[in-house]
Amino acid sequence: MERTTQDRATPERTACCVVGGGPAGMVLALLLARAGVAVTVLEKHGDFLRDFRGDTVHPSTLALLDDLGLGARFARLPQRRVRTVQLPLGPDGSLVTVGDIAALRGPYNYIAMVPQWDLLDLLADEARREPSFAVRMSTEATSFLKERGRVAGVRYRTADGRTGELRATLTVACDGRGSLARSLPELGLRTFACPMDAWWFRLPRRDGDPHGLVGGAGDRLLAAMIDRGDYWQCAALIPKGTDAERRAAGLGPFMVNYAAAAPWLADRVQALGSWDEVKLLDVRLDRLRRWHRPGLLCIGDAAHAMSPVFGIGINLAVEDAVAAARYLAGPLRTGAVGLRDVRGIQRRRWPTAALTQALQRFAHARVIAPVLEGQPPFGNPRRAKRMAELLTTSRWLNRVPAYFLAYGAVRERPPAASVR
Repeated sequence: MERTTQDRATPERTACCVVGGGPAGMVLALLLARAGVAVTVLEKHGDFLRDFRGDTVHPSTLALLDDLGLGARFARLPQRRVRTVQLPLGPDGSLVTVGDIAALRGPYNYIAMVPQWDLLDLLADEARREPSFAVRMSTEATSFLKERGRVAGVRYRTADGRTGELRATLTVACDGRGSLARSLPELGLRTFACPMDAWWFRLPRRDGDPHGLVGGAGDRLLAAMIDRGDYWQCAALIPKGTDAERRAAGLGPFMVNYAAAAPWLADRVQALGSWDEVKLLDVRLDRLRRWHRPGLLCIGDAAHAMSPVFGIGINLAVEDAVAAARYLAGPLRTGAVGLRDVRGIQRRRWPTAALTQALQRFAHARVIAPVLEGQPPFGNPRRAKRMAELLTTSRWLNRVPAYFLAYGAVRERPPAASVR
């Protein structure tokens, strides 16, 4: 079991060092700890309170929480349930449902909108019940320990400046697209062009507003609004690299343009007081060619940074963690994790990540880029209209985006030892 205090004579050790306490890291740590594996999570922040993070909890994750005996506790968290995706595809620009998650088989036929810190607190509290689990907040991994060509753990630094080393049989990078592991040239980062960046902000929600996830298009701008109950979590997709230029043009013109994309928001164009309330997301789309090397595994955004298109990055990261726990629980208990074990996880999860990114790239090229350049989607108004008709009139096609949003391409099952 991992030591809680630093001892110079006896190095700190754990079976699995999880770098990053996001959804993938906390799910993996909980599953491994329940399976009897000594696991330590290093989280560089002092808490989980960070705004404008992905707050979507998809049906596949809801089912996982139920498997873990946490469904009832999660249901008690304040949340908003999103069941539809609406786009302004009607003949007069009216909103049309293009994805009806409620039409899927229950009980989890909705996406739960829950502040991510509430989900992470729930997972951490449950993991603390396991004697083999430890989490160190305000502790940042600064470099890898390497011995005989193998990653043997990490060096870390705490918020008060203390440093130390934590040795591990396996280190799992769950620290997102800024991961320490991405500096390793042998993992081979492959990047794809993105036509947009995203602005995130909040607007008040009022009675009579639409429900669910709502989209719209303006002048070289795409809008997305997520129903959070008393407010809208809003995104504006803008052409890549135009953040400074657009801010210089003024907040007022931007809000007028945004309201043109969603006319029912026109009475709220004065709701934002300053640009400080608008946060920039530098959108990236990339993945590592190799997610592993001896002693190291990358999952989630550390292995494959996703575009916000379809909003399923968190879903994929959690599924990565579930698959990793199933593959690794046994080898970690025996202390013999080989290259074959970590390679198997990439083989399992790579096709799903690659397929999802291919669909995102298609959406970038055929829908987002044309709109941001002032052109119709698919480069042809008639083709765009025909696609809209198919999505809105075909019951089967209407369910495809709903199922993909809910479950992704492949559903993963946790190791039996972790289920309650």
